[in-house]
Amino acid sequence: MSRFLSYAPEQAYLLPPTVKDELGADHLCFFICRVVAHLDLSGFEQAYSVEGGELYHPAMMLSVWLYAYAVGMTSARRLEQRVVEDLGLRYLAGGAKPDNWALSAFRRRHGRALNDAFTQVLELARGLGMGKLGRVAIDSARIKANACRDRVETEPKLRHERARLRRQVRRWQKACDGDEGDAGGMAVAIAEAEQKLAELPRRLEQLRKSGLKKRSRTDPDARFLRQRGGYELGYTGEIAVSDDHLIVAQRVTHNASDNHSLQPLVEQVEQRCGASPGEVLADSGFFSGENVRELERRGIGVYVPDSALAHELNTGKRAQRAGCARIRSPHLRRLRQKLRSPAGRATYGRRKAVVEPVFGVLKQQRGMRQFRTRGLAKVGIEFTLATLAYNLTRIYARQRA
Repeated sequence: MSRFLSYAPEQAYLLPPTVKDELGADHLCFFICRVVAHLDLSGFEQAYSVEGGELYHPAMMLSVWLYAYAVGMTSARRLEQRVVEDLGLRYLAGGAKPDNWALSAFRRRHGRALNDAFTQVLELARGLGMGKLGRVAIDSARIKANACRDRVETEPKLRHERARLRRQVRRWQKACDGDEGDAGGMAVAIAEAEQKLAELPRRLEQLRKSGLKKRSRTDPDARFLRQRGGYELGYTGEIAVSDDHLIVAQRVTHNASDNHSLQPLVEQVEQRCGASPGEVLADSGFFSGENVRELERRGIGVYVPDSALAHELNTGKRAQRAGCARIRSPHLRRLRQKLRSPAGRATYGRRKAVVEPVFGVLKQQRGMRQFRTRGLAKVGIEFTLATLAYNLTRIYARQRA
């Protein structure tokens, strides 16, 4: 008698009668299905007209995408394949097989509805006792654009291209006048070159209006943003995280600096959660005197050091610069005194533990090191999907604990 279990890969029946028998009743796919069933999806439905053929149900498409982002799958082509192969995705798709085009179109189309879903999930989490706003940590990260950093337009490059095209047109016109070569082919080439020449003034004007020295041809909304190791063509993802690691506000910008982002993120927290945070923690990139004054005016505790104080907090040594100790602003004096106290240091020290692990999960585990789409509005939808899926997994882990 053989000691090995029977092995028959060609057997006719591979799966159990129900998916729950295979995956377990507490699997993530069933949790996502239950949450989506309780969401108001009217925003998704209203985005379609009454004309045309039948469409995939928004609940199915949303469930599939949320599960995909929750497991780190951001490619629509890859998702099309995994819907057939992954048992959890097959369950959420209800046996349907949406293709890459349908999946990509859904992700591009529903920015406003996804923002509504993000707020509804926050309300669900707060109803379960999560997302408490006693302390909110804010941070940002550069995320690479879906564009080649070498395909950029600059004013010298555009002028050089114009001169090159003019030389080509003159050379081809002389060849046509001298009956040299294929006159018909040269006429087509001349027409194409003249069309490109006609477009150059518009491209040059767009570059000047943007105020940029370099502008990506592939994704004009992307910017060269400074980060460790140099400059990266991409966007800035910004999040506000509660003390229990729930994302309570998120957005994508192409701002080169963060000091204009603090107040909009705090306002978004208030809009989505219906309450103001008690304390706001952020690094020195978000500091400005206006930010400190405005948040103090609202009665919010501010823990956002200026660059000199951040150096002191990180190294334990005060910066020895002329005029460093002469602080005239009462707001800044109070802030420095608060952050230098043992309680202030302990509170500000929570920032790294609260917000930075969230970005670590989004980038390392969830594939948010590079966007798949192009344009500020579309990458904003991607980021909303990623943060929404992250919050769902936090709620899921909380319920299983």
